[in-house]
Amino acid sequence: MEPKPVGEAELKELKDRMNLIVSADPLQYHNEFSLKRYLRAFKTVDAAFQAILKTNSWRVDYGVTTLTRDSPVVKNNLNKAKVLRHRDMHGRPVIYIPAKNHNPNERDIDELTKFIVYCLEDACKKCFEEVIDNLCIVFDLKDFGINCMDNQLIKNLIWLLSRHYPERLGVCLILNAPTLFSTCWAVIRGWLDENTSSKVFFVNTDIELCSYLIPDILPTDM
Repeated sequence: MEPKPVGEAELKELKDRMNLIVSADPLQYHNEFSLKRYLRAFKTVDAAFQAILKTNSWRVDYGVTTLTRDSPVVKNNLNKAKVLRHRDMHGRPVIYIPAKNHNPNERDIDELTKFIVYCLEDACKKCFEEVIDNLCIVFDLKDFGINCMDNQLIKNLIWLLSRHYPERLGVCLILNAPTLFSTCWAVIRGWLDENTSSKVFFVNTDIELCSYLIPDILPTDM
């Protein structure tokens, strides 16, 4: 799905507003692709500008730039998700999440959320924004049990994508979903807006998966 075009007048107005704060604080920088994503997500210049300011403040308060591969919160969760070396068929970076490695009773939600932020940051840095600036997120539900379901983590991911990584989700693939997941999905779908839910696809065979990515790029060691 092609992103909705952004009006030149709106983009110029947002750029002008951003230039005023960038001159005072260079860390407030957003490139043109970022500004367009915020305009598409938040609809008006005022709403996009306020959302950008909130994201900038959140990034500082949350210590986003301190989340590196050497961070303890990252090292402790490397089996929970992975940004793959290869891309999907559209050139999107791929975040792979094997549900079988997750148990909400054995995780620290704040730590795990920071790890998810690390993955989002890593994947976004791999985008060729001139070509495509969104991501492919793969949830592999092989060996999924109801004990793997973590409503709070899913809510946190939705919040991150909608507030601080707007328009970054290109497609979300649900692989190997067992029948029992249908009940979970009915709940999750209620948390998503129409635009986001339209990007979620259930994939049950390698033939279907080949429409999105080469199956061989998915890890077998997680």
